[in-house]
Amino acid sequence: MAINSSKQENNQADTPQAMWFVYIVQTRLGHWYIGISTDVLKRFEQHQLGRGAKNLRGKQPLTLVFSTPVGNRSEATKLEIALKKLTKKQKQTWCERHQQVNYQHQATMQLNFADLMPN
Repeated sequence: MAINSSKQENNQADTPQAMWFVYIVQTRLGHWYIGISTDVLKRFEQHQLGRGAKNLRGKQPLTLVFSTPVGNRSEATKLEIALKKLTKKQKQTWCERHQQVNYQHQATMQLNFADLMPN
């Protein structure tokens, strides 16, 4: 019996050391999708295979534009919602203001949550 990937991710989130990431994926049409995950590379692979968000199905190839560690799931969700409210230009500016693509789980630097929130 296969375990649903979202259930696996929720199980990972239950561990005290689980780090949540916010990530941005660009579709072949240039649209941006924002999501959260504890394993960005695995989640990106799911998106590429059409098994991730319905919004991205059939829009491959995809490009991972940006990723950053945020903290816990609550903080990641808050940042995801705030970013989704921005225009694409504002999102691009936000990405430029912060670190470049960083999808490794052992990131060298994690910004404070308050510093990540758009103004």
